Amino acid sequence: MKKQIIIAAVFLNSAAAFAQQYGGMWIPTEVNEKEMKSLGMKITAKDIWSTDKPSIKDAVVQFNGGCTAEIISGQGLLLTNHHCGFGQIQEHSTVDNDLLSNGFWAKDMNGELSNPGVTVDFITDIKDVTMQVFANTQNLGEKEMAALIKTNIAATIAGFKTNQYQKVMVKPMYDGNKYYAFVTETFKDIRLVGAPPQSIGKFGSDTDNWVWPRHTGDFSMFRIYADKNNNPAEYSADNVPYKPKYFLPISLRDKKENDFTFVFGFPGRTTEYLPSIAIEKVITDIDPAKIKVREITLKTLDEKMRSDAETRIKYSAKYASVANYWKKWIGEVEGLKKSNAVKKKQDYEMLLEQKNPEIKNTISKFNSLYNSQAPFALNNAYYGEVIRNAETLRLANYYINYVESKENGKMTPEMETRFSQTITDFYKDYDSALDAKVTAQLLALYQQKTPAEFLPANFDQYSDINKNYSTVENWSKNSLISGRGDLNGKKADKDIAALLGNPKFIETIKKDPFYKLAKDIKENYMSKVDGKFNDYQSQINALQKNYMAQLMATDKDRKFFPDANSTLRVAYGQVKGSDPRDAVHYGYQTHLAGVMEKYVPGDYEFDVPKKLIDLYATKNYGVYKDATGDVPVNFTATNHTTGGNSGSPTLDANGNLIGLNFDRQWEGTMSDINYDPRFSRNIMVDTKYVLFIIDKYADAKWLLNEMKLVK
Repeated sequence: MKKQIIIAAVFLNSAAAFAQQYGGMWIPTEVNEKEMKSLGMKITAKDIWSTDKPSIKDAVVQFNGGCTAEIISGQGLLLTNHHCGFGQIQEHSTVDNDLLSNGFWAKDMNGELSNPGVTVDFITDIKDVTMQVFANTQNLGEKEMAALIKTNIAATIAGFKTNQYQKVMVKPMYDGNKYYAFVTETFKDIRLVGAPPQSIGKFGSDTDNWVWPRHTGDFSMFRIYADKNNNPAEYSADNVPYKPKYFLPISLRDKKENDFTFVFGFPGRTTEYLPSIAIEKVITDIDPAKIKVREITLKTLDEKMRSDAETRIKYSAKYASVANYWKKWIGEVEGLKKSNAVKKKQDYEMLLEQKNPEIKNTISKFNSLYNSQAPFALNNAYYGEVIRNAETLRLANYYINYVESKENGKMTPEMETRFSQTITDFYKDYDSALDAKVTAQLLALYQQKTPAEFLPANFDQYSDINKNYSTVENWSKNSLISGRGDLNGKKADKDIAALLGNPKFIETIKKDPFYKLAKDIKENYMSKVDGKFNDYQSQINALQKNYMAQLMATDKDRKFFPDANSTLRVAYGQVKGSDPRDAVHYGYQTHLAGVMEKYVPGDYEFDVPKKLIDLYATKNYGVYKDATGDVPVNFTATNHTTGGNSGSPTLDANGNLIGLNFDRQWEGTMSDINYDPRFSRNIMVDTKYVLFIIDKYADAKWLLNEMKLVK
């Protein structure tokens, strides 16, 4: 035991040399101002968050529910990642007008493109409502407490005075030990202003994804429109550019190692306070299962996308989505192993047990629960990924849910309309013959990796991939679900509404082999796995809440932040390179010269537009070069980020925009679970590169005229 405690102390001492031992995603009303200032921040916490005056929070928005964006002009100009706006760029692209390949730059506001359904959310207020949510819940049983908390949350929300375009959401923090209310304001008229071609915005594509050194101009530009009173409104030609309370000045200054930075955005999900047994299961079971399913999917899609332009456009956003976390999980497993995360947690648990003996009992319960849940958790991972990536089976599940709702009388006209739209949108980017190949392979994998007792009867017939190719393709040719078969001349991928209106539709769809297969798989999963998995998970969640309370009560030397949950957060750190492996050092900054070093003419991932080559050849860099004489492209820092931070502004000590967060370094992707200051680095587009592309490449100087540049 003494040896383990010494090891932990050695690690803590080595980590203390870095800016943040544990990282941190801080609620903006509770930032760690003292440490931020000790690292070099010049502004105050009230400059970051204030409801009494304009502050930086008034320029930071959640983009379309999943990314972050920032306002960079007094006319509502938004900056976010290229990959965050990718779906909208794709939506406006055709084979004849390929904005993905060619880029897009509006010549003026009249040329900006509308994007129905895209939203931007501001956070206008944050309140700690823990006392209101827990009122009268003392000494209640678990179910009674959960019911009263739900009632209290509804009453808390009802107690806020809001405008019609505002809403209130209450979110648990610290594994349910505290609750916060967030007042949001949603804008719905968001127009595409500009985007570089994907040879810039997605340079390096999947090969470089999660990788450093990086050379990607991952940015796109939108604009918020409002009604004539500057309030949110549905799209209208009469709407005008939104006038923000605050917008971010943009810095043209060079960066230096150890410069203070902070990131402001909407990180999606982290689990920093898991016990060691949970991390062990991620490494050995859960991540490897998900990686394998996506590996098969990606290889099959890639072969077709590289040989067919129509497929490439149709599947570009989908492929990027699948590939993103596939590669992240690979890095996460490697990073957790390299940072010795399980041992690190075990040592920390032992230290805590010396201070609080109750924690030993908690850890013992965790070990028992996670080990009992393990076979069900593994099948849950395989089932979820197979149904997600075998798109024909996912479609079949949509139809199963529709039929069941129709037959039990729960299908309303509104639900039917939404279903029709969902299915229509799905078929638009779906290739049934291509997915038949994916589905055939994933059926074989699911059969091989799932215990027989969890599978439908006779499922071993799907063990042979080659037989599956023939079977699935033959089904697909005549299937209503695949869109290749028809009912009285009507096809699902052409006119779903007419098909649903046919009185024989339900009878016919229930005979579809994909419907029957998906139903068999689902029913076996639900009856044999789902209930057990969720029962154990409920017990784990309750224990995690208790463990979190124990941690905060026991470790008085540690300042705790809540795990990410898609709410507004501040992370901070320093500009830094890294030493990810023995004798390997990464600098903190890349340049345009590095783009040209990677350039491969005609390559799917590493081609470069001729104009960019010419700008490099003539060194026509203007004010955007740094002290090296080259244009900086990307840089790294120790800010603690995750999914959802894509598009987040990176700001300097004075609150000026210096970069646009878009990725993490592969060696540190385990930071969702185990932030390690030695390896955890976020990757950002340098504002100099963004401005260089807008000015010199796109010749969109009218946009620069809106901005406030700090030289």
